Amino acid sequence: MKFSALIDAAGLAARIRAGDTLIVDCRFELADPRRGARDYAQGHIPGAVYASLDTDLSDLSKSPQLGRHPLPDAAAFSATLSRWGWTPDTPVVACDAANGALAAARLWWMLRLVGARAAAVLDGGIAAWAQAGFALDANAVRRESTQVDVAFAAAGIVHTDALAVALKEPRTLLVDARAAPRYRGENETIDKVAGHVPGAVNRPFADNLDADGRFKPAAQLRAEFEALLGSHRPADTIHMCGSGVTACHNLLAMEHAGLAGSRIYAPSWSGWISDPSRSVATNS
Repeated sequence: MKFSALIDAAGLAARIRAGDTLIVDCRFELADPRRGARDYAQGHIPGAVYASLDTDLSDLSKSPQLGRHPLPDAAAFSATLSRWGWTPDTPVVACDAANGALAAARLWWMLRLVGARAAAVLDGGIAAWAQAGFALDANAVRRESTQVDVAFAAAGIVHTDALAVALKEPRTLLVDARAAPRYRGENETIDKVAGHVPGAVNRPFADNLDADGRFKPAAQLRAEFEALLGSHRPADTIHMCGSGVTACHNLLAMEHAGLAGSRIYAPSWSGWISDPSRSVATNS
């Protein structure tokens, strides 16, 4: 079966029958960080393991300059992947209950950074699985562990010093995935400073979705992103959000649309404002 950035519920069911796919449940709620694990324990896609955004896909012990959800060290992510029984040839499907935003797209991006050859996000997430008539179960999942040693591809990650340099170049386009009121600085509910990085444009990640919570068709997404990019190349596009998580949703949407090569400003807004001397813009 061909693997692309997104997979539907029927495609995932076929993968489960084939028995060759690692399924990772990435459900997470910012207001209640333990809820995803509780929901997973109550019912998950058969065979799925659980990934916590806070403990498996981030290292919260790192400096605030790296944002609210700093990437884990490569050694820590290697240990997580080994615990899940992953190898570079293992197909992976990530799912969540937030239409890919918390935190399936984050895991998909991280897997791409460490050289995963086949990784996808379940389009529509757990809800789409249930709507398709497939069952959840609460059985404990045990996979045979592996021993892998991965490294993140530095070229796909942008940090604050590099962003400041890149923003001096007219060819750079910084795209903020937060909801418009947060981008404009009107309604900041999470971070201590409201506004956005000067020069950033807004593309709320929710705009990637149809009313049913699934990604829009690739051709539609391509047209929308091409209008946003204008003369900018995908390779000169950098995505951000509040902490480097929902930004991955925009990168995923671009990849699905055939616009490959954009990057993530990993510290994102929470990292940018960790230094009060950095400029902040408000309104449009």
